[in-house]
Parts: sequence; structure tokens; C-alpha cells
Amino acid sequence: MEIKPIKSFQKTVTVAPDKSITHRAIMFNAIANGKATIKNALMGEDCLATIECMRSLGARIEIEGDVVSVFGTKRLNSSSLYVGNSGTTFRLLTGLLAGADGQFTIDGDASIRRRPMKRVINPLALMGADLKSFDGKAPVIINGKKLKGINYDMPVASAQVKSAILLAGMNADGITTVTEKVRSRNHTELMLEAMGAKIWAEKGRVSIMRSTLNPLDITVPGDVSSGAYPLVLASCLDGATVTVKKMGINPTRTGLLSVLKNCGITPVFSSKKKNAEPSADVTVSYGEKKPFTIDKPIIPYLIDEIPVLAVLACFIEGESVIRGAEELKVKESNRIDTTVNALKAMGADITATDDGMIIRGKGYLKGGATIDPVGDHRIAMAMSVAGALSQEGVEILSPECVAVSYPNFFELFEE
Repeated sequence: MEIKPIKSFQKTVTVAPDKSITHRAIMFNAIANGKATIKNALMGEDCLATIECMRSLGARIEIEGDVVSVFGTKRLNSSSLYVGNSGTTFRLLTGLLAGADGQFTIDGDASIRRRPMKRVINPLALMGADLKSFDGKAPVIINGKKLKGINYDMPVASAQVKSAILLAGMNADGITTVTEKVRSRNHTELMLEAMGAKIWAEKGRVSIMRSTLNPLDITVPGDVSSGAYPLVLASCLDGATVTVKKMGINPTRTGLLSVLKNCGITPVFSSKKKNAEPSADVTVSYGEKKPFTIDKPIIPYLIDEIPVLAVLACFIEGESVIRGAEELKVKESNRIDTTVNALKAMGADITATDDGMIIRGKGYLKGGATIDPVGDHRIAMAMSVAGALSQEGVEILSPECVAVSYPNFFELFEE
């Protein structure tokens, strides 16, 4: 895909629906007592993998456009499940199935088989789960067992791990409590509470008891991780303004907006809606910017946006620093290395560190490179934004990888 430099960007856009919320709405309703309708669902490859897994487990799921009808099942079928490239599907299913009656195998593609699963396996084993893995990696074989509640202190902020433990806790005797030093995204807690689960949160802790779920109709908001691309583009292109319609503004997801504000770009909110998942129209315009520093406490709120925030830093004169982001090493690619190498190829002065990167922004990028995102959708999209803002554009290899989270992404660059 060739991305040419753009000269103007005055748009109102609707970005891809929220991937995290779509995953959970499908999975949780598939084990609820009744039918639910999920509107504006993300039909990307990761969420389609969740749909196929829940169908294999016994739920009936019908798709019409971006509307998904889910008919829950009371009993889960023993199954061999394939999650493709979806770490969310893998980790949440591990927790969901640990206390189910049956035998299950969860596997994925080559990328999934490289990603660490001990962070989920270890706490579930403490609950009594019978899980077999290949040195802590996929595939994982689950023999459903009777579980007991535990108190678990999270060593690393991870919504996926927290969610897996809470889902296991719904099938466990007693109370399961997860304690976080830094709060991770809370889509699971909000949705389970709305579906009638016995779940409560207080001062850095989330607790759950054995529960059954009621179906929940939901309209999925726009994904802030997808909204990051047009928002950063408008922030860096002289004269640009963009409004992202109906974007999720859950406080555990909006670190990107905080960084923009700290740089000198003030997001403007309108048409706010306060549902279980809050949303708003968010407008950003080009302006003068100053360098930024991202530290560990905010990382869970913007982990997926770091590649495009590194692009932002290239268009700000001065030194910006991203640290505390070791988690980037175990995403679809090592996003520290892939981000740094791609931006270097486009002319950036950028250095990788053990837990992030240092960007010495020049206020521009030369471009003119061919970038291999190694199958990582967020790298492909971030470098497309970099190319559109650069002097010479960029060529993105294997651009179809964006279908994982934002199938219509390249429409952003159409006039």
C-alpha cells in the first residue's frame, strides 16, 4: 500500500468499533441466559475468531452487517479452539474454561505461540485449574476442574489477565479478588456488572463470586485505539481538524488524550453519552506542540497507542521519552523494536531502550521508505500516518494486517 503525503485533513470520521468491548460482549453473552443484540460490533479478524470459538463451544451467533445476535448456551462443549492472532480471545477463554465441565484446547497462529501465557496460567493454577502448556506458551490444554476463589496481587497491569481471573472466579467457590497497583482497563468489570454478576470494586481491588449472566444488548462505541490515528494526524498537519464521532472515552483508555493535552493540543468533547461505556464526539486541531514524557503509571491507558505516539513525537521539536512500556515486547511484534526501526527508516532520530524509546523530534519526517510491519496491525497503521505526514510518503508491505482491528483504515487517506 502506497501512502502519499497529504496536504489537508479536514474530516469528520467514524472509526472502527472498540475491539476490547466487542470481544467481551460476544463472549459474555455467549454464556448468558438468553439472546442479546450487539450493534456496531467490530467485524475484524480478532473478533471473528472470538465468534467462531464461542460457536464451537455451543452458542448460536448470527451476523448481519455489524449487528451480532448472540443466543447464550448453558453448557459449553468440549472443543479444540483456534484464536488466530487474538491474544484477548486466548487469555479470556483460558479463564472462562478453567472451571467449565469439559476438555478444551486453545491454540493460535505463530505469533500467539510466541506470546507468554504463564501470566494467566499461574493464577488460574492457584485456583485449582488443570492447565497444560508448552513451556508457558500456546497451545494450552484445559481439563475443567472445580475452582476455589483466591486473592491475587497483579504483578503487571493487564486487563486480559485480570479478566481471565474474574471469569474463572464466576465459576469458583468463594470470593475471588484481584488487586492492582495500577488500574488496567475495566471493560470486563463494567460489562459483568451490567449483566448481573456478583462483582464489586473498591480501592484498587475487584472481587467476584459465583454468578450467572443475563443477556445485555449493547451498542459498541468507536475504539479510542483506532481514533488515535486520525487524532494524531490532525495534530501534526498544519491547518488540519478532525472530529471522531461516538468514540469511547472510558477513563481507563484515554491516556492518548492526556498526552495530546500535555503537548498543547486540547481535545474538544461534544455529544457525550453516559452509558456503561461512555462515548463522545472528539475534535482535535493542529497546533504548536511541546515534547512529552510517558511514564509507567499511564502506560496501561495507552499501551496500544504507543507506536502512533512515537510518530507524534517525530513532529515535535525536542526530546520526547517513552518509558515503563516493557509490555510492548510481547505484543503482536516487539513493538519497541518494530516502531523504532520503522521510524529510523523514515529518517527519525530515535533510540530504543529496554522499556521504551527516546525520540529527538525534528518537526518533520523524510519518509520514502518501504516498511514491513511484520504482520502487526498497529505498526502498519502508525507508519501509514507517519507516511501521510512525511515529505516523501511510505510504502507499507502486507497492509491487509490492519483488518485485525480496523478493516476500513485506509479510507482515512482518501480525499
